[in-house]
Amino acid sequence: MTVEVLLADDQALLRATFRILIDSCPDMDVVGEASDGAEALELARTHHPDVVLMDIRMPGTDGLSGTAAICADPELATTRVLILTTFETEDYVAQALRAGASGFLGKDVTADALLAGIRTVASGEALLSPGATRTLITRFLTSPAPGTHLVPPERLADLTGRERQVMALAAEGKSNAEIAELLVVSPLTARTHIHRAMTKLNARDRAQLVVIAYQTGLVQAGGANGAPTAV
Repeated sequence: MTVEVLLADDQALLRATFRILIDSCPDMDVVGEASDGAEALELARTHHPDVVLMDIRMPGTDGLSGTAAICADPELATTRVLILTTFETEDYVAQALRAGASGFLGKDVTADALLAGIRTVASGEALLSPGATRTLITRFLTSPAPGTHLVPPERLADLTGRERQVMALAAEGKSNAEIAELLVVSPLTARTHIHRAMTKLNARDRAQLVVIAYQTGLVQAGGANGAPTAV
């Protein structure tokens, strides 16, 4: 199966570099290039890519608006957005995750890490590292932006106890393998619980599941060194 990728960045040279890299992989194909968020939405509706590689800071319609529009379009429910950014723009990344982005990468990412990130997001997983992204989530997602609302805890009522447990561990930055080891189950079983929770909560992917875990209060910031804790 070929992963179809849409590039959204206002720097033509950077887009060309990414295209060469991605097109060199037999399992990937660049289907279009956009110079801002509005063009990214238009091309996404035309090509229905698996992944949109989205820069945040672009003239015209920025990547945040483009991400929100793509993730809100029911016709693009299977399209994932992977944000390109730097750690200095944590607040922007948090807004993108709230809007439905599946993760982020720094612009200084290595070629191998970029390709691995695209494959990860295309598979439905979130690109949320246990370190920097955990700090990002606990710092911003627990405090919604003005005019937004937390997800009510009642939203979790349909989850089994095990599904809540697995969801909380995922929100703490644990991988499927780590969850499996902690619960003494197979990684496949852990993944199954994650996907069942996503289905019941109508979450696009693991990243949105993590957002819901924090916004419902299932997991809260405040552990050692600011780490999240299950409640």
